[in-house]
Amino acid sequence: MILRPLTPEDRSEAVQAHRELALDNFDFLLDSLGKYDESGDWTAYLDRLELVRRGENVPDGWVPSTFLVAEVDGRIIGRVSIRHELNAYLEMRAGHIGYGIRPEFRGRGYATEILLRALQIVRDLGVQKVLVTCNDSNTASGVVIERCGGVLENTINTDDGERVRRYWL
Repeated sequence: MILRPLTPEDRSEAVQAHRELALDNFDFLLDSLGKYDESGDWTAYLDRLELVRRGENVPDGWVPSTFLVAEVDGRIIGRVSIRHELNAYLEMRAGHIGYGIRPEFRGRGYATEILLRALQIVRDLGVQKVLVTCNDSNTASGVVIERCGGVLENTINTDDGERVRRYWL
């Protein structure tokens, strides 16, 4: 498995992954302009991801972050978003690292591998205490986080009615 930035050639498969994970209420593709728009300019989208990675023109409510896809045998199997710092929303809801695996690739250990590699990347950015969260109902993600060394701090209720587990690594 490799973690890498999206490329112009990834559009079709990345949009398909976005559609698949939307069924789980998970945004595979993130966009600092709001919800990802399939009809938008893909090159402009990639440019926005790069600007946010570099910490340039980061919109209000966002922080510098690195968006990478996980690839196995030429297929995009998942993605990770690595936030370089936390704001109030991320502190309570989303943490430093968010990841997702396409349904057909679940149960193969990829989430654990993605999280372990993302932990190294965020630590290379200077973050030593890393927050990772998951919905309380997502027991598989909780197992992944704990397998990677996560220690549950608490479970909170969010404004949108979700219960979220907050782990520190």
